[in-house]
Amino acid sequence: MKTFQIDNSTRGYSIYECHGEGHEVKSVSNMARFLRPSFCFLLFCSCFLNLVLCSNLPKDHVAFFIFGDSLFDPGNNNYINTIGQANYYPYGETFFKHPTGRFSDGRLIPDFIAKYANLPFIPPYLPPGKHELSYGVNFASAGAGALSETAQGFVIDLKTQLIYFKDVAKSLSEKLGDEEAKALISKAVYLFHVGANDYPPNTTLFQAFTKQQYVNMVVGNLTDTIKEMYKQGGRKFGILKLGTLGCLPSAKALIPGNTGACFEELTDLAKLHNVVLSEALEELENKLTGLKLAKHEFNTSTTEITNNPEKYGFKEVNIGCCGSGPYNGILSCGGKRGIKEYTLCSDPNEYWFFDSAHLTDKANGLIAKQIWSGGHRINSPYNLKQLFEA
Repeated sequence: MKTFQIDNSTRGYSIYECHGEGHEVKSVSNMARFLRPSFCFLLFCSCFLNLVLCSNLPKDHVAFFIFGDSLFDPGNNNYINTIGQANYYPYGETFFKHPTGRFSDGRLIPDFIAKYANLPFIPPYLPPGKHELSYGVNFASAGAGALSETAQGFVIDLKTQLIYFKDVAKSLSEKLGDEEAKALISKAVYLFHVGANDYPPNTTLFQAFTKQQYVNMVVGNLTDTIKEMYKQGGRKFGILKLGTLGCLPSAKALIPGNTGACFEELTDLAKLHNVVLSEALEELENKLTGLKLAKHEFNTSTTEITNNPEKYGFKEVNIGCCGSGPYNGILSCGGKRGIKEYTLCSDPNEYWFFDSAHLTDKANGLIAKQIWSGGHRINSPYNLKQLFEA
């Protein structure tokens, strides 16, 4: 937060406050009723300087709404009863210099996307107090899946995230009026990453269903959510497909002998998910008039970087910077989940993974850039920049 103040002779009254990149001027506080001429000049200079500094704030902006899991959660889980939290050291250590609830040493993918779109950090939905809703809201929850049964009672599942969005849409109508709210919702971009938590590394999951049936349910819940958003007026959606789940440190740590191999069953499930999701999204594109999708091949973008780590400035792409066990694949970073001892690397910028399953600030930034402006090999038929400009 940038705060500009007059000196002690004006009793320290603040003039304007610009809150972060892209935020509007928050307030003009009460001034002393009588100021000496010299301080009137200082007041004029301070106001002029602050208005110049705030002149880059977004005016005709596109709102940004975010749904999903820990890849996107900026701290919603801080406000629910769950062990799926990252509100303690060393999370947040590099960029924010304090824990925010993000599962990273710094920023997440949506934080970078917001920057590219000339928006402020999009706030989590759950913290109390008023938010500037017209920039968008982040509903993501660490551990959430597309299925309501996934980590039930300990996450904000996708169905609940949709309910929260509908509440926000109602608030926007009350604040802006129906027509302006409808225009904002229609023009907004909606970004999703969900599904990874629906595929835990065990085989008991499929006792009641075949793998195909189970994947169909996961994808069906996601596409049903998109259809509901479409009914609300949403037209522009960014969808991240799943990455190579079996190559996460948490998955590799499950393989006896620590051979370095990936957990192929999980990777195969992610591949099946992506195939089914592609078919379902294509069907939506054919049925829903005006629907625009930016589908990102997360597996392709991550593999390209992790197969060429030196090219992108990484020294380690297999082991988490923070954690314990093989590959630091046990989610013990910070010592808050029943395991007190853990290791922490000296420089997260050298690592792809920050903990057992989540990326570093640097890695998130590289993926965000690919999602924002990457070509048709990894984004189809649009990239996110094109959605914001559409």
